Amino acid sequence: MMATLAVHTPLPLRLFVIRHGQTAWTVSGQYTGATDIQLSPEGRSEAGLLRQLLRKYTFSSVFCSPLRRARETCTLAGLATHAVVRDDLSEWNNGEDEGLTPPEIKILRPGWRFFQDGPKGGETLEQIKLRADTCLTELKHLEGNVAIFSHAHFCRVLAARWIHSPVSDAQHFLLDTASFGILSYEHNRPTQPAIAMWNSAALAK
Repeated sequence: MMATLAVHTPLPLRLFVIRHGQTAWTVSGQYTGATDIQLSPEGRSEAGLLRQLLRKYTFSSVFCSPLRRARETCTLAGLATHAVVRDDLSEWNNGEDEGLTPPEIKILRPGWRFFQDGPKGGETLEQIKLRADTCLTELKHLEGNVAIFSHAHFCRVLAARWIHSPVSDAQHFLLDTASFGILSYEHNRPTQPAIAMWNSAALAK
């Protein structure tokens, strides 16, 4: 009797793009890129609630930005044990706009829009596009549910680039603190990228 060989059926990739919890600068509206700020007490509570949302999923891989607010969120969400830190999941570098609020920037540069013009002296739209595309190309080789702990602007760029939209379209993907979206494929076909869920925290409220 011939033995039957087990055939490995790949699990469809689903990227859980997760924003960190609230910080003091989230509340004040200051742009937070490379500044390594910690979570606020409310942000820690949010991350605990995020754990409840994510507990029903099993993750094959977990990746995290090196910045403290993302790492704290990953830990409080219960997924830090096997998390791998990736520098390319850091927030968009704001350059000279770091710590400023949108109204303050618009006084200096009337008509300015973040996703249309980019930050002054920071990463350009082309640079952030390249970073997101390179990151996604590497992650597309994985299988199953993959968790990514990152930041608001970079998560939004990932969503836009996943569906082959320009970086400027990231303005349409609002993402609350300690919230996530799921990037997947229609009918599990890699040629048909889709967004299965977005801004989960807002949906849960």
